[in-house]
Amino acid sequence: MGFSSFNITPMATLAIRRGAENQPAKKARAESGAGEGSSGGREHLAYTCLLRNELLGAQIDEMRGPPAGCADGNRAALGAVQLASAAMAALAYSPRVFKFRAPVYSAENIDPSPYSLSPVSAKSQKLLRSPRKATRKISRIPFKVLDAPELQDDFYLNLVDWSAQNVLSVGLGSCVYLWSACTSQVTRLCDLSSEGNAVTSVAWSERGHLVAVGTQKGHISVWDVAANKEVTKLQGHIARVGALAWNGDMLSSGSRDRHIRQRDTRTPAQQSSRVLQGHRQEVCGLKWSPDGQSLASGGNDNKLFVWSMHSTSPVQTYSAHVAAVKAIAWSPHQHGLLASGGGTADRCIRFWNTLTSQPMQCVDTGSQVCNLAWSKHSSELVSTHGYSQNQILVWKYPSLTQVAKLTGHSYRVLYLALSPDGEAIVTGAGDETLRFWNVFSKTPSHKENKSVLNLYTALR
Repeated sequence: MGFSSFNITPMATLAIRRGAENQPAKKARAESGAGEGSSGGREHLAYTCLLRNELLGAQIDEMRGPPAGCADGNRAALGAVQLASAAMAALAYSPRVFKFRAPVYSAENIDPSPYSLSPVSAKSQKLLRSPRKATRKISRIPFKVLDAPELQDDFYLNLVDWSAQNVLSVGLGSCVYLWSACTSQVTRLCDLSSEGNAVTSVAWSERGHLVAVGTQKGHISVWDVAANKEVTKLQGHIARVGALAWNGDMLSSGSRDRHIRQRDTRTPAQQSSRVLQGHRQEVCGLKWSPDGQSLASGGNDNKLFVWSMHSTSPVQTYSAHVAAVKAIAWSPHQHGLLASGGGTADRCIRFWNTLTSQPMQCVDTGSQVCNLAWSKHSSELVSTHGYSQNQILVWKYPSLTQVAKLTGHSYRVLYLALSPDGEAIVTGAGDETLRFWNVFSKTPSHKENKSVLNLYTALR
């Protein structure tokens, strides 16, 4: 079932915010923007190519991109006007302008029909008949809005996650609620109020049958959702657990106590965990690489670390950010490519080649970077932001051009999760709302070239 067809019943905990979905169609169309270019730009480009054919004999029969120096539709239009003006000026001052010369046709430019009434050449006719690439529209309004009472406005927490089974988990105060995207039903998984505790992080296992819940007091509960019971409780941290990341049956947790702990959830809870020490302040970001061999961690000490499976010390350290690093995302398309975002004093998204330990590109977003997520199907990524613009940005990689800018949250967009089909995202903020957006398409991506010469993908 598509996401746009969900009907959500208002409920006490996660209830739809009425009015957001019921915007007039005219307004929705007005607020939706083009993704990768406008039809006007394509028309200007076609006009430019047509003039080049007819006035300069350029023999263009297909639009492959803007002419050199044309960065957008306006420049293409300006180029067309300048081209026409120059051609007319040349004709006006040419001493041979009124001398008759029989037209010369090349073999490929001959009109296929001797009775054609078209005023343009065969190449131009083919150009005008060439199919146009459909532009992707990204709606600038969310297709669902849910009320989320007590969703905390805390940069260091991770309170929203979307499972492979299409179920959203949300930490609200001392409770964890589950919202099924298939049935629109909301259930309460657990309530920690009797313990005087609060939820500080949630994370689904890869198969979507287990959900880990990090708490203010430092312990972690792992719940079997189908059985609706707690299967294990993990101790060890002495401060709140704000970041969780699964790697198969292994669960990594980052805490305000500055430590990262790794535990196999299949072993008894009393078994000692593997402790990774390196951060000097709270660990607020954790992500495993797609191949499960590297763990990236970000902290309030402005550091980004990469850890291996075989060492308790970081194998790589990146210190370019000048604010807390919560936003971390590994590219699913390019092996070893890692993106990270900095807090209020930094505002930058940086890209790293972890195979060579070298920095790559950097873009200043102008706002605190709260989350990052790559598209599963194309070379795009989405970032969410806090101070001061509270926006959601969609980027094309590696050009780092902005595909879309989405606004609507009135507080920092602190939480982000990607739908299992890779098309939609959900964002959460301190305004106590969850907003669902369609931002990615299912266009196949250019996968990384596999080669036996690439030692980094062969070695484990």
